[in-house]
Amino acid sequence: MIRRLGETLDLDRDGVLVVDDNSPDGTGAIADRLATELPWVDVLHRRRKQGIGRAYLAAFPRALASGASFVLEMDSDFSHNPAMLPTLIQTCENGADVALGSRYVAGGGTVNWSPVRQLISMGGSLYARLLLGVGVRDLTGGFKCFRREVLEAIDLGAVRTDGYAFQIELTYRALRRGFRVVEVPITFVDREVGRSKMSRAIVLEAVWKVPGLRLAAARGRL
Repeated sequence: MIRRLGETLDLDRDGVLVVDDNSPDGTGAIADRLATELPWVDVLHRRRKQGIGRAYLAAFPRALASGASFVLEMDSDFSHNPAMLPTLIQTCENGADVALGSRYVAGGGTVNWSPVRQLISMGGSLYARLLLGVGVRDLTGGFKCFRREVLEAIDLGAVRTDGYAFQIELTYRALRRGFRVVEVPITFVDREVGRSKMSRAIVLEAVWKVPGLRLAAARGRL
């Protein structure tokens, strides 16, 4: 994935930050080796796995401190196509505050998903969209480009969700701050090696924490 990113990005301007949550499969060591070979690669090691939300919340300040104008988040298993990165960046350069790679707008879709997973994902996005009263169709999507001003304006320290709910909360907080979210159609390809990190706990967290986001917004706390 990292070498593919190198073929896609402007390496005179862009960089890649790999977040390793003490992965037992040797990911951290591989990332460190690549960082010694490729000057545009940096690695953030965390002592233990605390979920994807905590990993991103640790990475965002590091990216902002580097002076990045745009900060992108993506999976590293090729579920998110690296070739779409320039499109997401261009979307923000053209006026969006958040460019969201969307499976559920015209031109978007998924590959290698079971009907059950498709139902859970689409149902989760619909549930959140209706409950929060927003128009974004893929609220659980995790392939995004943020203008740095968005991450600076969001109270990252107040974010307590993870998994699907983390993606929902970040987009909702951006919308609540008046930022413009534009969905860009993508095709999400399920990983062919390893297991998906989706679990019953992640799904249930989204179910019970989304109403809390709406309540916090109603009370002016979001």
